[in-house]
Amino acid sequence: MTTIDTLVRPHLARDTKNVLTRELKPVLRDPFTLIFSLLQPLVFLGLFAPLLIGDSGRPAGETLAWFVPGVLVMIVLFGTGATGSNLQYEMMTGSHERTLVAPLARSSLLVGRALKEIAPIVVQALVIVVIAWPFGFAADVVGLLVGLALLAVFGVGLGSLSYSLALATKDREWLFWGVQQALIFPLLILSGMLLPLDDAPDWMRVVASVNPVNWVVQAERALFAGDLGDITVLWGWVSALAVALVGLVVGVRAIRRSS
Repeated sequence: MTTIDTLVRPHLARDTKNVLTRELKPVLRDPFTLIFSLLQPLVFLGLFAPLLIGDSGRPAGETLAWFVPGVLVMIVLFGTGATGSNLQYEMMTGSHERTLVAPLARSSLLVGRALKEIAPIVVQALVIVVIAWPFGFAADVVGLLVGLALLAVFGVGLGSLSYSLALATKDREWLFWGVQQALIFPLLILSGMLLPLDDAPDWMRVVASVNPVNWVVQAERALFAGDLGDITVLWGWVSALAVALVGLVVGVRAIRRSS
């Protein structure tokens, strides 16, 4: 059976719903996990944004309009990029092996887990937007909704890749975190998420031009500003969908091999 066959199995929707429900229950029982995960973006928002405002001399609202979308993408990058560690813990405790013998489509184990990442992404993004609002940040309502959808698609892809990495590294937690950190920080720096790349060396701008995170960041800025027809929005969606497709295909293959 091919990966595509697995993705379209008749009971995939039902099985995915069951896995999604199972994965969301710990989040609902312990909402403080979501609050604690906001600590890092809030630190960046509270300490890094004032430096940009003071350095640029521009109004706070204009600077936040540039900075906040990048912080939201950073939430997705760090949050979903680390979700594989939860799967590693399940493998070490034997919980994952018990789910493998359940009468579920193997692809639903990956898709359900990946979809679970949407809820924390949306909640955390809205909290950041509300916190930034009194300080001059404003966002187009339609652009905000489309931006949240874009973040959700991007997060599903990154979450799937994180689960794939967990399956590949198994009980070697040090290897998971080593690879994860080695990938995430270059992606962050070469995305213009925290600092503009206009004055960066030519080689950095070339690499940034093929960095999907860079296009998602640019798309979020355009969407929040209400520029829904901007070309960066198209490239942001192309990048997010490509990451989601690659993540799901790689993840489904990995989880089938592990069973």
